[in-house]
Amino acid sequence: MEDEKILELYEKRDETAIDETKKKYGAYCRSIAFGILRNREDAEECEHDAYLGAWHSIPPERPCSLAVYLGSITRRIALDRYRRQTAAKRGGGELALSLSELDECIADGWSMDEALAEKQLSASISAFLNTLRATECDVFLRRYWYFDTVEEICVRYGFGKSKVKSMLMRTRQKLRIYLEKEGFLV
Repeated sequence: MEDEKILELYEKRDETAIDETKKKYGAYCRSIAFGILRNREDAEECEHDAYLGAWHSIPPERPCSLAVYLGSITRRIALDRYRRQTAAKRGGGELALSLSELDECIADGWSMDEALAEKQLSASISAFLNTLRATECDVFLRRYWYFDTVEEICVRYGFGKSKVKSMLMRTRQKLRIYLEKEGFLV
C-alpha cells in the first residue's frame, strides 16, 4: 500500500493503518532498533512502540516521508531504551563506540538553546552529507545513524576493515571542518 493511503488510514483512526505500516516498514524499523540494541526481542518491542508513537502523532503530524518519520521514532525509542539499559553500567557496546567516535566533531558539553541548536546542527549535518559521494555518505550513515559495526559495513560493501575505518575517519575530519565553517564550536 502507498504511504499516502496509510497516512489516510491514520487520519481516519483506522487500526488497519498499523497493520499496513507493519507490512511495509516492519523489517526497516526492526533493523534500526536492532542496530542500536543488538537484541531481537528488544528490537521488536521498539518496532511496536514506534507504531504506537505513529498512532498517537498522526494526526496532527502529517509526515512528508513515512519511512523517515517511522525511522526517527524507532531510533529515538531504541536510543532511550539503550540509555536506560546502560545507565548503571556505562560504557561498552557498539553504540557507545560509535558516539565516542563523533565526539571530536561536536563541542564538548554544548548547551546552546537546545532545541534551536539541535535543529541547526541537524540541518548542517544534512547539508554536509549532501556534499559526500554516495558510498561515503552511506558508510557514514550505516555507522552513525544505524550503528552498524565496522564488520557489518565491510560485509555490506565488500570493503576491508582498514578501508572502512579510514573512510570513517576522513569523513569525520571533513565533518569537523564543515561544522567549524558553519560556526559550531568543535
